[in-house]
Amino acid sequence: MKRWLAALLLGWATLASGETWHFGLIGDVPYSANERRELPHMLASIAASQVDFIAHIGDLKNGQERCDDSLFADRHGLFNASRVPFVFVPGDNEWTDCERLSNGGYAPLERLGKLRSLFWQDRFSLGQKKLPQERQAGGYPEHARFRLGPVLFVTLNLPGGNNNFGETDQARAEYRARNPVVLAWLSENFALARREKLPGIVLLFQANPGFKHFAQGIAHRGYREFLEQLQAETLNFPGQVVVVHGDTHTSRIDQPLRDRQGKRLGNFTRVETFGYPLMGWTQGTIDTAAASLFRFEPHAWPDKGN
Repeated sequence: MKRWLAALLLGWATLASGETWHFGLIGDVPYSANERRELPHMLASIAASQVDFIAHIGDLKNGQERCDDSLFADRHGLFNASRVPFVFVPGDNEWTDCERLSNGGYAPLERLGKLRSLFWQDRFSLGQKKLPQERQAGGYPEHARFRLGPVLFVTLNLPGGNNNFGETDQARAEYRARNPVVLAWLSENFALARREKLPGIVLLFQANPGFKHFAQGIAHRGYREFLEQLQAETLNFPGQVVVVHGDTHTSRIDQPLRDRQGKRLGNFTRVETFGYPLMGWTQGTIDTAAASLFRFEPHAWPDKGN
């Protein structure tokens, strides 16, 4: 009886004080030789801040750099050396844009296949410490999910450049094949979060899908269906929804998603990472004692305080 009472009191104390978890967010880096030299130092500093994992949400090189195997191997080695678990999500610079002559004139799907063979070989993250992940069934191993505390994190292959829709009214075959898979993964994970009564879900992808234009009724063709489903899922989710993306190189934290009447959705937060020419990272915190559940703090690099 005394043991049971002690356990109950401990549980009450934990609920009263709350629990916290931390994670680091980066993207669109490295874009230059200097950023490549600085990135290991920044990753070490992020790890030293006691984060539970680091997520890179795409564009591991600049848009004119070649998509060669040697560059992919370099980035894989760099990310895998992280002292904490490291999650990588693909961006357009490392696959859809690789057909550019300046990038080597590669076939985009062949480059995506190379990324898959390097970065998503098994059910674990990169890093010296591994984070177990669930991957979507089928041929999209870059689509993963994992839990940190009471929050579900979900990765999606949603690249910049209009989601590889193409330049004509007829979408590219690759987009037509991938987009339904992305939407199914989005739906499955919101359903999971609702079923398990989780207070929060975080979506990690590379593209800025154009929230402003979507609210104005002029959504980009490559992102319209995704944003319509994201809007519906957010309206139907009782907890907090966070989207983390890069692409447009503007570090910001705001609430740009609106319903069909133009009303801001208060349970939705967008976090955009730093991007060239500014280098930095964003710390995310999950705090079960806070009304908002999440808080975010940008950190420029180099850290002037050190």
